[in-house]
Amino acid sequence: MKSKNKRNTPIATLIRNFVDKKSGKVSVSRKEIQWRFGALDWKDQKTILAAFLEAGKEDRHWAYKQLLDYWDSSLENKIKELWELYHEQRCKWVVIRYLSLDYVKQNMQDFTEERDYYFACLRLAKDKDYVIEKEKLSLTDYFAVLYHSGRGFDENEGLAVLYKIVHNYCVKGIEDYEVSKSRDSDTTSWFFPVNLQDIRLAIYYLEKADCCKPVLAFEDWNEKVKKAMKDSQEYKRLHAHPYVDYDYERRKLDILRKYAYLALDDKYKMPSDPSADNFLKPVKEYSEGGKTVFDTFSTSSQSDYTMGSQPIEPDEILPF
Repeated sequence: MKSKNKRNTPIATLIRNFVDKKSGKVSVSRKEIQWRFGALDWKDQKTILAAFLEAGKEDRHWAYKQLLDYWDSSLENKIKELWELYHEQRCKWVVIRYLSLDYVKQNMQDFTEERDYYFACLRLAKDKDYVIEKEKLSLTDYFAVLYHSGRGFDENEGLAVLYKIVHNYCVKGIEDYEVSKSRDSDTTSWFFPVNLQDIRLAIYYLEKADCCKPVLAFEDWNEKVKKAMKDSQEYKRLHAHPYVDYDYERRKLDILRKYAYLALDDKYKMPSDPSADNFLKPVKEYSEGGKTVFDTFSTSSQSDYTMGSQPIEPDEILPF
């Protein structure tokens, strides 16, 4: 009786069938190779990567992704060739991460977008003579570059960046995934500036670099914001109404925006900023069954606006 167990095709045969476009087995070989790739010997992995780089766009893109974890210098010339021929985004990250610093510098005109520049800067900034172009980086990415390049932090700049991050949140808005959001948690301690995602990340870099004075000063400022929020009429009204969870979160975050903004020093504010009261546009509490609705927050305005936007999927906190 024949065994029903499937016997694996030798990887050399699969590679040969994949490369031979007349084999009639390109598709099935591709799937099997990709499925087995992570468990293969390094010699076979290099052969596969070289073969996929010689293939079509879809196969090249798969190889670029693998190369971020399975790089080998023997593929450097091929990557240069493909980059100069196609300028594909996935190839770009391989170039930035692994090709020589001289080559990266020569191609910096192609690495100007925020995330591209960030990854290129992570390498280039280790040269202390390299001038970091801060305007091309987010505030948290700038901190990451300083930390990973070993440049250290200026205490005054560190504190200023924390306040600038708060200002950005106040003016641009806060998505509800950017802070803890369990209604069962201790609401007197966790939905405040120090718990905002980008603030937590910035503090992480400062503390890792033993630059603690800005952190301590910011935490003192955070306590002032916390007290102002807890004492506010908006906060008291928030807990006086049976909001559904999403409405509760949106109102809570906009109270945070208002009182954090009011607590900022004027030097961190811009003439184009809206007034703090505009962070709390009156909204309606919608309920089922045709029940009445009630306005919240503003006692002077009766305009009907919907506040906030639907939450989006969060990205990874750490950018590396």
